[in-house]
Amino acid sequence: MSSRQKKLQEDTEFRVLRMLEAQPDATQRDLAENAGISVGALNYCLKALIAKGMVKMQNFSESRNKFGYVYVLTPDGLSHRAALTQAFLKRKLAEYAALQQEIESLKRDAGTLAFNEPVPEGTVTTTERKSA
Repeated sequence: MSSRQKKLQEDTEFRVLRMLEAQPDATQRDLAENAGISVGALNYCLKALIAKGMVKMQNFSESRNKFGYVYVLTPDGLSHRAALTQAFLKRKLAEYAALQQEIESLKRDAGTLAFNEPVPEGTVTTTERKSA
């Protein structure tokens, strides 16, 4: 599995575990919609989390879920979610720092242009020259 795929999988697991902790009786359709993935992808993720012992299903007659079950994070699931939270936060902070640097660089490049004057059509900017 590539590093990018692994990050995507971890991000999906992280979002699903957070949602399950907050709303254990949510339907798969609701969870999938909130996670921004298909119901099939969510089902695959849930089955993997259940197989790993991170989540278990319990019958619950008061559930709004028509099948009458809830998803419960196991102690291993809670630990895994905490580890994923740290990794997610570290990755997002690194992305944020990189974006800040890029924004500062763009501001410096744009500083050579008058902010209130439109750039004439066909003008090659400093950023375009660097990438050429």
